[in-house]
Amino acid sequence: MNVPFLDLKAAYRELRTELNAASRRVMESGWYILGEEIEAFEREFALYCGAKHCVGVGNGLDALILILRGYGIGPGDDVVVPANTYIASWLAVSYVGATPLPVEPNPETSNIDPDKIEDALTPRTKAIMAVHLYGQPAEMQKIVAIGRRHGLRVVEDAAQAHGAASQGGRTGNLGDGAGFSFYPTKNLGAFGDAGAVATNDDELADRIRVLRNYGSRAKYQNEVKGINSRLDPLQAAFLRVKLKHLDEWNERRQTIARRYLEELADVPDLKLPRAAEGAESCWHLFVVRHPRRDALQQHLKEAGIATLVHYPIPPHLSGAYAGSGWKLGDFPITEDLAATVLSLPIGPHLAAEAVMRIIGSLHEFNG
Repeated sequence: MNVPFLDLKAAYRELRTELNAASRRVMESGWYILGEEIEAFEREFALYCGAKHCVGVGNGLDALILILRGYGIGPGDDVVVPANTYIASWLAVSYVGATPLPVEPNPETSNIDPDKIEDALTPRTKAIMAVHLYGQPAEMQKIVAIGRRHGLRVVEDAAQAHGAASQGGRTGNLGDGAGFSFYPTKNLGAFGDAGAVATNDDELADRIRVLRNYGSRAKYQNEVKGINSRLDPLQAAFLRVKLKHLDEWNERRQTIARRYLEELADVPDLKLPRAAEGAESCWHLFVVRHPRRDALQQHLKEAGIATLVHYPIPPHLSGAYAGSGWKLGDFPITEDLAATVLSLPIGPHLAAEAVMRIIGSLHEFNG
């Protein structure tokens, strides 16, 4: 039996009847850009997050870009970002013309270390982008307090954190604005690219609604230089179906995570993930660390178990930022994580037998 990293077809099979009905509803409506289906999803997802507003956009990167643009952040400005994150967090900052200010993670949680943020601030800093990496919420109370102390906006990159919570609040309701991705592999995944912004800021929500639609709120009346980044009604209909099942599917992930944490605790040299105090992960990824990561990954591959590395190349060492002056050794904690992390399967359709096989294979590894 081969164990896939994530079985997307199983998600469709479980919800086939509801998803097919949603597709027919949209196709028969004759309305294929914005409209009632989008508005319904925006209401439902805002309610789920506990936020006042949700604005559907084309993808998660656009969501982050539009938040920064909505707050007027651009050339000459700096934005604090985690050194350890997927490159999209940095790209959003670069796309608006601002400069990313990388901050090392807490090695225990892999998320940005709040205790290192203030040392990174410059007179040009306008915002802090906190990433809820792997579904583990960042330490938002500390980060928001820093933001308020210095007059900075706090942006959540919640692309991996649908349904995660911290200090009693859900992601999407912990900062000034949150960018979500609904890429198919996410806990709440569409069947193509899709994204959204959640916020309690009335003015930000209004600006993003204009910006996502060519800078227009009335046809042919373009108030600002906007872009075309609108959530597709068909994807919104699919997301409405999946949203009803999100908590249940997250609970399945949590059950698998608990099993891993209990039964892998004594595997030599294997470091298990840990959430910050008061945080509830949605376990988008279950990321372990091992000093012989590549050998471990090969061992699991030979056992028919698929794994992935999130992420092998830190943004500061990527070709995209080759001209920015960063070099190997500038962010040693981040670089160590890149060399040792390994993501185990944890999808909501992962069978119990497969989980036990993964656990057994990890115990068998001797390097």
